[in-house]
Amino acid sequence: MIRRRYGLIGYILKSLPLLTMVLFGSVVSLAQADQGYPYDGMVVVKSEKSFSELADDLKTSIKDNKMGLVTRASASGGAANAGITIPGNLVVGVYRNDFARRMLSASIPAGIEAPIRFYLTESNDGTSVLTYRKPTAVFAPYNSADLDVMAKELDGIFEKIAKGAIQ
Repeated sequence: MIRRRYGLIGYILKSLPLLTMVLFGSVVSLAQADQGYPYDGMVVVKSEKSFSELADDLKTSIKDNKMGLVTRASASGGAANAGITIPGNLVVGVYRNDFARRMLSASIPAGIEAPIRFYLTESNDGTSVLTYRKPTAVFAPYNSADLDVMAKELDGIFEKIAKGAIQ
């Protein structure tokens, strides 16, 4: 019995370096898991423009590409209203009614995906980043040929909006 006890303790002590590596590796993996974007089809474009300049140019590009700026939310704007300064952060929902009707005709559940978002963030060096998920990736889980056709059209429009904002 005593031998078994020491045998188990010995086994645990021998395994401790491996166990420590596994646990530490898990912690590192978890820390890294929340960095980056968890979805396929993400487009991340770095810009030399300031955050406010990119936000203004995105608004113009949305209009130039005949889409609607449907929603707008800003954590940095809300913080500023409370007297707190954080780096610029803006989520802009973009869509258009004819696409909404086509989407709902193809799939009622897909309606939760609209509007499709652009995400602007301010970098520490005064530049900014524009991020969005391609509409083909957004609508892919619904397995609808009609949605796939529409999403490909939207991919082109969203790419043009992003390029217009970044230029």
